Amino acid sequence: MIAMAATQNGRGERPGTRVHVVSDVHGNARDLAVAGEGADALICLGDLILFLDYADHSRGIFPDLFGEENADRIVELRTARRFEEARAFGRRLWAGLDREAATERAVRKQYAELFAAFPTPTYATYGNVDMPALWPEYAGPGTTVLDGERVEIGGRVFGFVGGGLRTPMRTPFEIGDEEYAAKIEAVGEVDVLCTHIPPEVPELVYDTVARRFERGSRALLDAIRRTRPRYSLFGHVHQPLARRMRIGATECVNVGHFARTGKPWVLEW
Repeated sequence: MIAMAATQNGRGERPGTRVHVVSDVHGNARDLAVAGEGADALICLGDLILFLDYADHSRGIFPDLFGEENADRIVELRTARRFEEARAFGRRLWAGLDREAATERAVRKQYAELFAAFPTPTYATYGNVDMPALWPEYAGPGTTVLDGERVEIGGRVFGFVGGGLRTPMRTPFEIGDEEYAAKIEAVGEVDVLCTHIPPEVPELVYDTVARRFERGSRALLDAIRRTRPRYSLFGHVHQPLARRMRIGATECVNVGHFARTGKPWVLEW
C-alpha cells in the first residue's frame, strides 16, 4: 500500500508529495507491482494490454494465437505502412476463429494480472489499445479510473483524458477528434494534465524507431496554451524525438515506455 501524507502546507499542498507516473505498460506486470514504491500515489496513463511486442515478436496475444512467424509478417507489413495488406493477412489468420471471444479471453487474463499489481492509491486512464468496457470488472477499490475527469492529489488538481485518435491501425480505443476535444474541455483548468497521447507537436509525436508520426491532439495543444497547466504528462510514442519540451508555462513530458524501462517517471512537490 502507498501511504499518503496527512498534512498540508499553507497553499493547500501536502509537503513532500511524490507521485510516480507510468504509461504503455504493455503486459509488464512484474515491474508494475513495484512501480509505486516510495510514492504517495501511482498514475497510469494507459495501454496495459500487450497485443504484439514490436521488439520481441514472440510476446503478446497475437503470437500466442498465431505464432512468431506470423507475428514477424504482420510487423513487417505494418512497419512498411501497408495497412490494407496487413488487415487482409490478419483476416486470413482469424478465419474460422471467433476473434472477439478469443481476444477478450486473452485480454481478461492480462487485465487480471495487471490490475492486481496496482498499488493503493492508483489513478488510471485508458490507452488506445485498452478495452474500457472491461475495466470496471478488474479495478479494485484502490484504483480510480478517470476519463474527462479531475482529482486532487496532494493539493494539486490532476485532469485525465484517455484513449487515442483514429488511425489506420484501428486500435481498440480510438475516438473522433470532436469527442476527444469534448473530454479535454470537460477537464478544464488543472495543475497537471494527464493524457495517453501527446499534444500535436512534431517533436513529441515522431517515433524515431518506427520512423513515423503518431497521432497527437490539436485540442490538447490548444488547451495547454489556453489553460497553462504546470505539467502535461503523456506516453503513447515509445521512442520520441523529444521526451520533454516547454510550451509556454507548461512542461510537457513523455513519461516513458514502461514496458521496456520498468521505471516510473517521478513528480515531486
